[in-house]
Amino acid sequence: MDRWLWSVRVFKTRGAASEACRSGHVAVGRTVAKASTHVRVGDVITIRADGRDRVLQVARVITTRVGAPIAAECLIDHSPPPPKDAETPGIVRDRAAGRPTKRDRRLIDRLRQR
Repeated sequence: MDRWLWSVRVFKTRGAASEACRSGHVAVGRTVAKASTHVRVGDVITIRADGRDRVLQVARVITTRVGAPIAAECLIDHSPPPPKDAETPGIVRDRAAGRPTKRDRRLIDRLRQR
């Protein structure tokens, strides 16, 4: 699983792909997938990455990282369109506000996890 996600350029590093699997952010069908799960053609993979859900269908199984045009042929993206920037509130702090307090950092972390 982690090797395929890295190969089709969903994650920048294989370590990031295996961390997402370990954290429970990757599912095959409706079951949470481990990094060692085998990928088959036709599997529907749901990924929670970069603050949005992605739904990918495996079109071709590859094990090595390839160029972007070839990687695009290995998956079918059924994801909903990403939210527009105007709809998602950004984290904006006044530049003169100084270093964030512990409470501020916790609030910022909660906003980033959404």
